[in-house]
Amino acid sequence: MGVRQTETAKPRRGTRAETFAAIRKAIFHTEEAETVPSTMIRDMTKGAVVPQLLRFAFPLFVSNALQAVYNLVDMIIVGNCIGKAGMSAVSIGGDILHLLTFVAMGFSSAGQVLIARSVGTGRHDEIKKTIGTMFTFLLGASLAISLGCYLLRASVLRWLNTPAAAADFAMDYMVTCVCGLPFIYGYNIVSAILRGMGDSRRPFLFIAAAAVLNTVLDILFVKYLGMEVFGAALATVIGQGVSFLLALAYLHRRRESFGFDFRPESFRIDPPAFRRLLSLGIPMAIQSAAISFSKIVLMAWVNLFDVTYSALAGIFNKTNTVCGVISQAFTTAGSTMAGQNLGAGKHERVQRILLTILVIGLGFALLGTGVMLLCPAAVYAVFTPDADVLRAAGVLTLPIILNFYGAATRSASFSLINGSGRVGLNLAIAIIDGVISRIGLAALLGFACGLECFGFWMGDSLAGFMPLIIGGTFYLSGKWREPGARLHVREEKTTD
Repeated sequence: MGVRQTETAKPRRGTRAETFAAIRKAIFHTEEAETVPSTMIRDMTKGAVVPQLLRFAFPLFVSNALQAVYNLVDMIIVGNCIGKAGMSAVSIGGDILHLLTFVAMGFSSAGQVLIARSVGTGRHDEIKKTIGTMFTFLLGASLAISLGCYLLRASVLRWLNTPAAAADFAMDYMVTCVCGLPFIYGYNIVSAILRGMGDSRRPFLFIAAAAVLNTVLDILFVKYLGMEVFGAALATVIGQGVSFLLALAYLHRRRESFGFDFRPESFRIDPPAFRRLLSLGIPMAIQSAAISFSKIVLMAWVNLFDVTYSALAGIFNKTNTVCGVISQAFTTAGSTMAGQNLGAGKHERVQRILLTILVIGLGFALLGTGVMLLCPAAVYAVFTPDADVLRAAGVLTLPIILNFYGAATRSASFSLINGSGRVGLNLAIAIIDGVISRIGLAALLGFACGLECFGFWMGDSLAGFMPLIIGGTFYLSGKWREPGARLHVREEKTTD
């Protein structure tokens, strides 16, 4: 506005742009994407695959890394300040909490999809009804689950064969986190609303604030105030609560932009919206619960042995979380890119996307393998100085290395399956991988073959290759090329 251009400036600017375009084309060996007006649509059917994939995956990776740090902090601080009994308690309580969030994960993801569809079609009345229904249903579910788990707290720990040395700590951690469950559900609701409307940056900022606060409070409560495992759990709940309240305050301040007024009558469950939420949310919730359930079963089996192995289970699970950081980021990015290119009928480009994801994943897996083979003791020492745990930790090395490659290969598999819209196949993988294979292989190797805890963890790791087997079969069948086999995903909303 108000800036005038001379006649001589215009050709120089055009020549410079053409030069840069030629350089980009020479470097990446690809056709320059057509110039389009600046919109909120990100077209991923043109341009170089590698930089495009990395640009899309990086913010997802950072968000996942923050959540991984959030999950690791309790284990590391408790392990260094309290020891193996505290690690066992955090491991058991963390697995219970993760299982209890399957309703939030499944139905908030479903709500996000429904809100995104309503935004795309301009049906603002549906947005309001979906938001109100999701708030009431999920917060009500969180209160019911919290109450039920609290009443059954002693039985739950008994069912999990909690070691006597960790029982009191585990009770403190579980009860405290269960009381904070509504905060987790609330944060998932608000984040789903924001992401459904195309805002993925602010949920990241809210979880970043929670991660920093949780770390500071963990050190304060556990190390300096001597609040032990209860302090770690309290820090987690406070971090979750602050994150939820910040997100809710932001949503309330922007309420006029999406037409939800936060009046009591707006939280009434709308039957049509509820039916839509259930139809999409139930499969997603089952998928979320499948692997969490298998982890609980394996934890109960590990707890039959010494508290040392219960503490080792915590290390194994946390390293799995780290594996998932990269895997989830590239799965999300790859699913969107594959979906757009399948919709455009660009099958060769889809193959390049899958190959790129596989190569990057295997590169990180090789890096992780090198670390675990060259300095495993240093990795385990991050979690605890306990001599018993460190002496027995070598049993984890091979299962952890296998997890690296399982995570690397499933990114490409899920990118193809999700991008082609095969929701049923995705659900089948969750059940086969999470329940049948994981529990079955763990029982076979641990009990039948007499490998005990090493067998449980090896079964868990080997089951992680099921997505590769199923996804590879799907790829070789060629059915992913069929127009009727996919959802036509052509747009990806971005935020300012």
